[in-house]
Amino acid sequence: MSQHHQYDVLVIGSGAAGLTLALNLPESLRIGVLSKGDLANGSTYWAQGGVAAVLDDTDTVESHVADTLIAGGGLCNEEAVRFTVEHSREAIQWLIEQGVPFTREEADRESGSFEYHLTREGGHSHRRIIHAADATGAAIFNTLLARTQKRSNIDLLHQRVAVDLITERKLGLPGKRCLGAYVLDRSTGEVDTFQAKFVVLATGGAAKVYLYTSNPDGACGDGIAMAWRAGCRVGNLEFNQFHPTCLYHPQAKSFLITEALRGEGALLKLPNGERFMPRFDERAELAPRDIVARAIDHEMKRLGIDCVYLDISHKPAEFIKAHFPTVHERCLQFGIDILREPIPVVPAAHYTCGGVVVDEAGRTDIPGLYAIGETSFTGLHGANRMASNSLLECFVYARSAARDILCELPEIDGPTNLPQWDASQVTNSDEDVIIAHNWDELRRFMWDYVGIVRTDKRLTRAQHRVRLLLDEIDEFYSNYKVSRDLIELRNLATVADLMIRSAMQRKESRGLHYTLDYPDLLPEALDTILAPPTYRD
Repeated sequence: MSQHHQYDVLVIGSGAAGLTLALNLPESLRIGVLSKGDLANGSTYWAQGGVAAVLDDTDTVESHVADTLIAGGGLCNEEAVRFTVEHSREAIQWLIEQGVPFTREEADRESGSFEYHLTREGGHSHRRIIHAADATGAAIFNTLLARTQKRSNIDLLHQRVAVDLITERKLGLPGKRCLGAYVLDRSTGEVDTFQAKFVVLATGGAAKVYLYTSNPDGACGDGIAMAWRAGCRVGNLEFNQFHPTCLYHPQAKSFLITEALRGEGALLKLPNGERFMPRFDERAELAPRDIVARAIDHEMKRLGIDCVYLDISHKPAEFIKAHFPTVHERCLQFGIDILREPIPVVPAAHYTCGGVVVDEAGRTDIPGLYAIGETSFTGLHGANRMASNSLLECFVYARSAARDILCELPEIDGPTNLPQWDASQVTNSDEDVIIAHNWDELRRFMWDYVGIVRTDKRLTRAQHRVRLLLDEIDEFYSNYKVSRDLIELRNLATVADLMIRSAMQRKESRGLHYTLDYPDLLPEALDTILAPPTYRD
């Protein structure tokens, strides 16, 4: 039997953004936090680098804003950038108060005082990345999870896969407000009904749409797809960041080599030991990620090589082991000693810079529905996300959304009883091989045709294929019981279609969108905003 749950706030996603929002709401509210796998399966846990913030006396808000605007290729919303950066210090202070064990360095040997170590990453003009060695995401996630588990008003529910949002319009009622969500309980196979006064999408990005990605398996664009189907606009989905340095090894699955290595002096080299980044950008290894990823892609194609190499072996061994213990230990497991030899690396899909259109409070086009973190499009990242701004965005916008929910709460009545999920017309599938086949086909043609370098011809091919897939998936979805694999495939195909449509609209090369047919910039930088058919209903 399906279950019925009722909360004041339903948070779909248990990463940095979702947990931060839950912890910034009062204990008087009943809050549900859903994770579609185990709680640590999201991207936050695997983030290595750190959080960008203005913390050093020699750094300024203006400098951080300027660096972000430059990295964003002229497409950042300056108000969103300034809002994020101006709230960076208080966000970090909140994390410190929660107990996040950021790396410290000795500041005064005589007094024995300590301060936090700040590193520098590509695109930043100052050291402003606060971190916990090279496992910042794990440190933040474990701290926030422990805090959340102590709160009796917060239910942490794992193995729950959101299927679709419930809105007044979906139920044929006047208005557009979001009232909850239908959620698959993987332990029972039933779709439960979750009612809530407010729903928050914190489901992460959609990098799993590509064949090679640094993201965990759950990064399927679920929140973006659900919001689109419910009637929300999306923005700038053509901008998908490819991290330049993922470990290249047949047994290594999606292991990211943190950008902080390059920030601390690691060099990119060809198989013959020659550096190549100075030929592409005066900032060399510290250029923004889109430039570095495109340079690596160019050299690999030019030379017909499988990978390039990232070398930090010229640094003292103790320095490497102290600052990058996770990378050092992980590489050793694959027979690579970074103290003595370079690391084989390739680019991999890493971050979704576009998403659900929101304002400074994380509000979407649908009343009662918020989107935060990588699911959202705030305008912060523009045409290219600058390193370590993403975690900062999670904390700043989650806290802002929590404040807005508190302001709105007294005006909102609880929703009326919602109808249960109707599974009366579906049967169990005996053709799950179709899901696996479509999943593989989708990710491969997205990699081949909508990857680091694009053309109109490639995009047209991708559009043709994704529309055929969407028809197949819709037919399958209508006739069979839902499963995690089917839900994720449906969402991935939806987001892939939106990415392709966005890329086809941009007739220029800007930031992460590089097309051989339009290699130059247009004189005016404009966002790509798509609206679903139901947006103005």
